[in-house]
Amino acid sequence: MRHQKAFTLIEVLAVIGIIAVLSAAAFAFFGNTTVKARDTKRVSDLSQIGRFLSFGCLTPDAGPGDFDLNILIAEFKSKYPRYADRLPDNIRDPKTGTEAVSGYRYEVAADGRCVLYANLEDGGTAVNLPAISEAAPGGGKGVFEAANPGPNGSRKYFQVSN
Repeated sequence: MRHQKAFTLIEVLAVIGIIAVLSAAAFAFFGNTTVKARDTKRVSDLSQIGRFLSFGCLTPDAGPGDFDLNILIAEFKSKYPRYADRLPDNIRDPKTGTEAVSGYRYEVAADGRCVLYANLEDGGTAVNLPAISEAAPGGGKGVFEAANPGPNGSRKYFQVSN
């Protein structure tokens, strides 16, 4: 009898099954890491821009209201050109932001208080602003839970306010 040096069909299927199980486990583990990394970028972006709130809120020419952050940045750069180089041009939500729409929101109230906020992806993020359920000018810095999910699919939001 002659012995062939090859794998049997059962051996090949067993190896494919093992690879599939390991791939699924790796995807489940690293998939959540991507979500957390995007949330970290959102928090970092808003915290960076939020430092300007300590100097006061900018009321856009349209008056008090809720605006996309790109509108605020463009208006701030035109009104205060000496600070234009301190604000990034490409600040946007890493999942839902585009060149035209940042996905980050800026709300200014009639009394001059303001808030920057963004929807987080990780629904398991701990809430540290339990007293509010929507972005609140003057409400502080932290995570709150809204009544409905936002554009990134969770009910958790991060805000920076004066």
